[in-house]
Amino acid sequence: MVSATDVSDALALIVGELVAANAVTHGRVPGRDFELALTRLAAGVRVEVTDTRTGPPHPPAFGGVGTPGPLDECGRGLLLVEVLADRWEVMDREPPGKTVRAERGVDRGCEGH
Repeated sequence: MVSATDVSDALALIVGELVAANAVTHGRVPGRDFELALTRLAAGVRVEVTDTRTGPPHPPAFGGVGTPGPLDECGRGLLLVEVLADRWEVMDREPPGKTVRAERGVDRGCEGH
């Protein structure tokens, strides 16, 4: 049985990674903010984080996140999103920037895909 805490914990980790590690660290443009949107879906929740940076670094596509080596200093955050989200994608936006959208079903629990 899936508890609300399991889903809440998974969503907190997804939001934390996309906001703190990606939008604030990698997507920061001086004088511009990022945007966070949470949307309740029929069977889950959609997390969208938009930043105003164009160009690299651009996250890989869903299913394309590799496992970092034991001494690598980055690459673990999106691996977390890859495991916890049912699907995610990166979309370019106008004005300049990108949105990372991740969806998580409420009936999945914390086990893998």
